[in-house]
Amino acid sequence: MADNLLFLAGHRAYERICSDGLEPDDVKMVAGASGAAKWLVLHGLDSALFGKWFRGRTAPLHLYGTSIGAWKSAAAARHDPQAGFDSLAQAYIHQYYSGRITRGQVARETGRIMDEFLGPGAPEEVLSHPYCRLHLSAVRCSGPLASDNGKIEMMGLISAWVINWFSRNLFRKICKPTLFYHAADPPPFLGSDEFNGGRVALDTRNFRQAILASGSIPCVMESVKELSGAPKGAYRDGGLFHYHPAFDFLAGEEGICLYPHFYDRATLGWLDKNRPSRIAEGRLLSDVLMLAPSPEFVKSLPLGRIPDRRDFKLLATRDDERVASWLKCIEMSAKLGQEFLESVENGSIRSRVQRIP
Repeated sequence: MADNLLFLAGHRAYERICSDGLEPDDVKMVAGASGAAKWLVLHGLDSALFGKWFRGRTAPLHLYGTSIGAWKSAAAARHDPQAGFDSLAQAYIHQYYSGRITRGQVARETGRIMDEFLGPGAPEEVLSHPYCRLHLSAVRCSGPLASDNGKIEMMGLISAWVINWFSRNLFRKICKPTLFYHAADPPPFLGSDEFNGGRVALDTRNFRQAILASGSIPCVMESVKELSGAPKGAYRDGGLFHYHPAFDFLAGEEGICLYPHFYDRATLGWLDKNRPSRIAEGRLLSDVLMLAPSPEFVKSLPLGRIPDRRDFKLLATRDDERVASWLKCIEMSAKLGQEFLESVENGSIRSRVQRIP
């Protein structure tokens, strides 16, 4: 079997999988990271997980994500998850911009994407899913970062970067992570101190706006200010604080948190990129099994790397090339899903799993 997929586990998850392998009911939660277009490399893996491996499940399955991780979690919680992922991917890939990319253009394309993959009836469908329980987070900003004036917001982002450099605890005072959770079946980590911005039950009135807020990238999109049931404020991308979410997802409960990820590491916050000290250690991901494309697989992709939001600018005058390479990435990602299914079915996952340091 080709090693296109890495199996990386925290301490407890590693011991459990080495001993017993992995069954669908072992998984209590699936986490999703921020990363915009990077999620396309996981399309085939997500499709295999929700379209095949979890099919027929009856036990609740908690889904938690930020930014695009929240968007794809919503797609996973459709009655036909394969169609959900396909719809999100097609809508996301076929974004087009002309000239300088403005907030107005981004707002137009974002609205179109949401309409295509979360159209009429989708909030009710997701919130009444037989076993998927959707949770997500956004940050409630204060000070200059709460402004939608570009210059003021940029000043706020620079200030936030400086504050975050010294302390994530200080940073969370100006960017308060706020949890939006499934009211009928809250996540195990509902009481976690990760979310000092509060906890808000998802319903049909705030569903779309909460998902939009979770992916509202600073200095690219306007903040979301109208969120039914939530404290007043300017809500932005949940990845600001939980870029690649990493905390005690299960809060002591028995089980595995599955984490399909485009990288082999979890960087705590968006402003922590390129900071080795802010990469989550194995002890922080004790019950996590991270699934990530191998370096060899990534090199084999059309651009020799994972798709990236920056491709909209890098290939600005070559949309056909961008679309073709992204579609090819989705096609190739099916290998990751197939490899996962084979590894759990034949038990080879027990020898392939590696411990996260």
